[in-house]
Amino acid sequence: MTLCAAIQMASGPQVSANLLEAEKLIAEAAKAGARLIALPENFAIMGLHELDKVKVGETESGGGPIQDFLAQAARKYGVWLVGGTIPLLGENPNKVRAACLVFNERGDRVARYDKVHLFDVSVPDGGEEYRESDSVEAGVEPCVLDSPVGRLGVAVCYDLRFPEFFRAMSTAQGLDVLVIPSAFTAKTGAAHWEVLLRARAIENLCYVIAPNQGGFHKNGRQTYGHSMIVDPWGVVLDCYKTGSGFVLAGVDMIRLEKTRASFPVLRHRRF
Repeated sequence: MTLCAAIQMASGPQVSANLLEAEKLIAEAAKAGARLIALPENFAIMGLHELDKVKVGETESGGGPIQDFLAQAARKYGVWLVGGTIPLLGENPNKVRAACLVFNERGDRVARYDKVHLFDVSVPDGGEEYRESDSVEAGVEPCVLDSPVGRLGVAVCYDLRFPEFFRAMSTAQGLDVLVIPSAFTAKTGAAHWEVLLRARAIENLCYVIAPNQGGFHKNGRQTYGHSMIVDPWGVVLDCYKTGSGFVLAGVDMIRLEKTRASFPVLRHRRF
């Protein structure tokens, strides 16, 4: 069994302050025994304005303080680190990619996933509107990689609402653990967060590690929190409701294999 952690934050507009908070929580999770730690979406910046993240966007080739922080933290604490999302410059100079970078325990970057589904919605009866595509370029490829917890799939926030995305990952590449860094709003989170996470775990017979933003942000936004880890039977193993902290639970590959063998839903697919 491998202990994994999902970190919850209420990030603000100052990158340096957010990185200090992230390292504090990474250190605590590592001390508790976590070998894989995941940060939430936008952990390094929740700007006052939508385009603030473009101003701190980093180049993949040139690196930058956020990428350096992730590599150094993974190496310092000897953990696999899923770096939430960070703004990486793309083709459009006025936009960034919402990139989730994965680092191994040596601080080597082993994967990059760019958020595919962008949050362009009006929340019913809420007066909230979001147009993520105004500042973010969409990715095009899913991401599944080998890790200490088996085949690790990476997705981000709004991706959670598209079950076909995960079924394609599961059938084409194999999927044992799904990590979903998020910044679910308070309203949509209260309605759908837990049920969607549990559904993705159940239908793919996989563990789900879901770090979320949780609290009030200086830009006026409120995020739902309730970061959690869910097992393949849909059981919530740990949940952290609001504020900064982390959840911790074990990923048991033997139990996963036994569950899939005795309840072979994935082999019973017709379409």
